[in-house]
Amino acid sequence: MTLQSDRAEQAEQAERPERPERPEPLTQHTPAGRADRIGSLVRDADPGAGWAIGGPEGPYAVVEAGAGAGAAGGCEPGPVAGPGGRAGGCVGAADVGALAGVLVVWPVIGMLVDAGELALHTPLTAYGAGDGLPAGTTAHQLLTHGSGVSPALTGLAERLCGSPLAGFAADRIWGPLGMTRTGIAADGTLRASAADLGRFLSHLLAPAGGPVSRAWTEQSLRIRTGELLPARGLLWHPGAHGSWSHGDGPALWISPRGRRWAALLPTTPSAPLRTAFREAVFA
Repeated sequence: MTLQSDRAEQAEQAERPERPERPEPLTQHTPAGRADRIGSLVRDADPGAGWAIGGPEGPYAVVEAGAGAGAAGGCEPGPVAGPGGRAGGCVGAADVGALAGVLVVWPVIGMLVDAGELALHTPLTAYGAGDGLPAGTTAHQLLTHGSGVSPALTGLAERLCGSPLAGFAADRIWGPLGMTRTGIAADGTLRASAADLGRFLSHLLAPAGGPVSRAWTEQSLRIRTGELLPARGLLWHPGAHGSWSHGDGPALWISPRGRRWAALLPTTPSAPLRTAFREAVFA
């Protein structure tokens, strides 16, 4: 690992002033029309998939995983560790372990940055972390690396929080956002409902003093790698139509410019479905 992404980011900040994106008119997203089209698209490709679309005011449509395949619909109460370790969640919530980067690590790192307890360009060794990594490795490099969430990043966050990351996220992020069906199941799997993912994404578009600050979201949803390719933000990747995404199986998208978000929970990862879904939501 090199310092290229750090240098590119610092050069970009010095040479190019920040220009806020101009929101598209709200009339450009037609919730009812999109929902019917997206529902048909997902049912035809993956009847058991869960999905949700919405904006800063909340969801336009939510289909929980399994509901489209004739399951009972929604989730039944079950042994998922909710906020603070209390019983909560649901057995029917989907496996979203692949989204732990943005549901757990990314918001906690943001809270640490906002509190001044972590500087992204400071070597991890300054925080007593980063064993086994090249000298000078920073949190910024790990957040823009693109190969998933590094154990070093998780270890850094836990060290600074002073507690296991999942418990901290449950108390400080999922609980305040009302994500009662998100948590760690008995088998250690991170699970969440499509509705909970919508609560999280709606908050990112309209933080209003919640756990994930507007400043952290804005820092993350812009190119942080200069002219290096592929372009990346902080655990979010730029995509078509002004959207940013995370995940290749279960996947999340958000578009501050378009004022909309989307979540897809397929039964089997499918690049064609992911692309078609994104186009139906954001094009």
